[in-house]
Amino acid sequence: MAQQLPPGWTAQWDPNANRWSFTDTTTGQVTWDPPVSPAAGFVAPGASSPPLQQSPPPGSALAPAAGSRRRQYAAAQATAYYGDAASSNGYVAPAPGAPVAPGVAAPAQLFTPGLAEDPNAAYFSPAGGAAPGYAQPGQPQPPYGQSAYGAPTGQPQMGALANQFGQMGLGQKSFAQSVNLIGGPVNVNELQRDPPPIHLPPNATFTQHPKANAHHSFKRSTLNAVPTSQSLINKYKLPLALIITPYRSIEEGEEPIPVVTDTVIARCRRCRTYINPYVTFLEGGTRWKCCMCGLTNEVPQLFDWDQATNSPANRFDRPELNHSVVEFVAPSEYMVRPPQPPVYTFLIDVSYAGVQSGMVATAARTILESLDRIPNEDGRTKVCIIAVDYALHFFSLAPGATDPTMLVVSDLDDPFLPTPSDLLVNLSEARGAIENLLSGLSDMFQSSTGPESAMGSALKAALQLISPFGGKIMVLTASLPNVGQGALKNREDPKILGTPKESSLLQAGGSGFYKNYAIDCSRAQISVDMFLFGQGYQDVATLMVLPKYTSGQTYFYPSFTAARTEDALKFAHEFSEVLASPIALEAVMRVRASRGIRMSEYHGNFFVRSTDLLAMPAVPIDQSYAVEIQIEDPLTQPFVVFQTAVLHTTCYGERRIRVITLALPTTSSPSEIYGSADEVAIATLLANKAVERSQSAKLEDARDALVNKTVDILGTYKATMTSGGGASPQLNVADNLKHLPLLVLGLLKHVGIRQSAQIPPDLRAYAHCLLTTLPSQALIPYIHPNFYGLHNMPSEAGTVGERGIILPPALNLTSERLERHGLYIIEDGQNIFLWLGRDAVPQLVLDVFNLPSSAELKSGKTSLPLLENSFSQRVNAVINKIRESRRGPYRAHVYVVKEDGIGADASLRSWALSMLIEDRFEVGMSYVQFVQMLRDKVNSGSYS
Repeated sequence: MAQQLPPGWTAQWDPNANRWSFTDTTTGQVTWDPPVSPAAGFVAPGASSPPLQQSPPPGSALAPAAGSRRRQYAAAQATAYYGDAASSNGYVAPAPGAPVAPGVAAPAQLFTPGLAEDPNAAYFSPAGGAAPGYAQPGQPQPPYGQSAYGAPTGQPQMGALANQFGQMGLGQKSFAQSVNLIGGPVNVNELQRDPPPIHLPPNATFTQHPKANAHHSFKRSTLNAVPTSQSLINKYKLPLALIITPYRSIEEGEEPIPVVTDTVIARCRRCRTYINPYVTFLEGGTRWKCCMCGLTNEVPQLFDWDQATNSPANRFDRPELNHSVVEFVAPSEYMVRPPQPPVYTFLIDVSYAGVQSGMVATAARTILESLDRIPNEDGRTKVCIIAVDYALHFFSLAPGATDPTMLVVSDLDDPFLPTPSDLLVNLSEARGAIENLLSGLSDMFQSSTGPESAMGSALKAALQLISPFGGKIMVLTASLPNVGQGALKNREDPKILGTPKESSLLQAGGSGFYKNYAIDCSRAQISVDMFLFGQGYQDVATLMVLPKYTSGQTYFYPSFTAARTEDALKFAHEFSEVLASPIALEAVMRVRASRGIRMSEYHGNFFVRSTDLLAMPAVPIDQSYAVEIQIEDPLTQPFVVFQTAVLHTTCYGERRIRVITLALPTTSSPSEIYGSADEVAIATLLANKAVERSQSAKLEDARDALVNKTVDILGTYKATMTSGGGASPQLNVADNLKHLPLLVLGLLKHVGIRQSAQIPPDLRAYAHCLLTTLPSQALIPYIHPNFYGLHNMPSEAGTVGERGIILPPALNLTSERLERHGLYIIEDGQNIFLWLGRDAVPQLVLDVFNLPSSAELKSGKTSLPLLENSFSQRVNAVINKIRESRRGPYRAHVYVVKEDGIGADASLRSWALSMLIEDRFEVGMSYVQFVQMLRDKVNSGSYS
């Protein structure tokens, strides 16, 4: 009689090993041995029961040596977790015709209605029938919901369990599959696909938890299979780097980061690696072997003890052994000083430009309305407000007082604090005085007429005020700092735009004042955020140095006027989101890796305190960092581990360590290396390097470096992975890299990089800020905008689906997709363009804009009305989904662009068309021309 499997277990035939493998469908555990019934005492990984209180049999490998006093972990449980040492092969699904496991019935054939049909049928609606009021006179019109351009060639979604197994490496390796870039259209919808799966060797970890390896939104590698030597990296021309977003936002419905609260922190004595799912337990579980350097370490005495219940605990339930992203509550030895309170210092420009633009009033109102959102759960948050024009205006907020006292300091060369106390006050204790000050701040300076701004001197005073605590300085300025310390001059010179000298405008000025000040702030644990407004030149390139070296962020609002509702809403939204963010304070970050690997270059907003220690006075949510990697010694281990640790103070006064662990297999196979390349991570790295090249050398050098790197990758792929040499009409690349030329073209045509004599230096400098700080999820749309058709979107688009609002299928970024009667969205996360065709029917204009015809519609910034018709509601839902789906505090402007616009509308139309990167624009090539140019360079052998 065939042996029956315990409930929840399945058997699968492995043709490679020629044997059966058994899978626990509840936990994902895979074993070669027939499973033991729970009644026999088996403890599944992740079970909440305490470890078995029994000793290993005498003479076994887990039995204690004579006279040993070491703690012994239960033999039965250790066997359950580590399995048979011979289980070194993975498993795959049984091949057709494989024998059926004893006692296991063959799975029934599953049938999903419609699955055998076109997988893209969801993008189409039944043809036929015209939408009332949308038909063109004398011209056929697709109805609502009918796709005019077809659907993306999608891939069926894998089940959640299959994704978990893919992350754990329980599948075949990724090999490069060549595709030809010449002639065929690019499927832009595939830009949203996940990076190539990570295939770790069997038994790389003792847990089958789906989060044992870092999700790519926290940490992603340019290569998901690491070459075994630096010579292979140099040979195949693919960069090796990490893209890290340590504090990405947690989406609604997503599990929070697990927190280890018992202060039991196990670290390697030699390399200081934190214990993680990839260590190995030895000697009956009393010691663990570091996955980085191989040193054997003692397991802490309290590692198997639940301090909350004062009882034994199952160690394999601990978060740090199952989750790749975890936070530890740090004990006192991780503190140089007690956790400091959150401190917010606001430097507000009250010169004529700041008052008249409405910036002062909008900023004061936003702070006032956000007082309850500022992190202050423990009542320790401190606040200071300094107004700046030709002098410094401090406000004394004495305890119990309801009205502030203004103190003016006119000495700008050596600013001082007019009173030793009551300038930096507790938010809760001085709430009334703060509210009164903010309510009347704009009126106090309503008569301001001077253009002077002593912001540099104000920064010095703020540093003197809060240096004992650290915290954040938020600068809101509508004028170029022009008096006192750090005074700047207008460097803008239209004559050098588009010339090699343009790069000088993208480098910091001010005689080093702002960089030196930023380093002083970093030492004092002070971060600076810049909010820049104004109609004229702001020298963003110089002022953005402050956030760059203090791990802050720059926000730019050109031509800001609060009288325009859209401007006020954008600033108020972004400012309030920054104020409400639960930032990490007094942070340092270090990236560790397996033996033989070294971090060589760092990119992002921080200050490098030592060779590998990054100082971050504050770690903003959704800010990204790039780290380049060098292999110093050949790698002989089957997989390597990268671990990022961020020691910080929460804004609620708790010292914590966030640890992010990523394990990747090693290989010397070129097919595996190319097949594991992550084009999104590579594009993110190239964006960072292009910005640094444009600032340190010339914009032309940055553009040339992007093209040359792309040619190197494609040329080396041809030489390595394709047969036949010499010229070829094709341009082959791995399928997982087929969008890389398109993303590089997007960078070449981006406002921060492209060749043009019409781009103001402030816009270029701000674009550089975003290119180096946006997480990949937001960066890719920023360099490759999304393009949607609204007038013919599928019927389900704009409605609620399983994952929220359903977006229309993305279109290729070419004007060939524009129909004269259509309505389209072109968006890059910072701006949303509503393109209205010249022949749009009146009914469409009425349904969307509530106007009788397009002649009544004005181009420019707008707030789209929400009308009582389904099409208006769906269009508004799509726009809201676009805004909400981007990580970060940004709120995109909506611009109406009319195809037949003239005058100022023509400039807006040109701006929108510049985002259609597959077309020719100014001196830039079309995508077809760019790919042909790459092919010609590859055929000519012009790559290193």
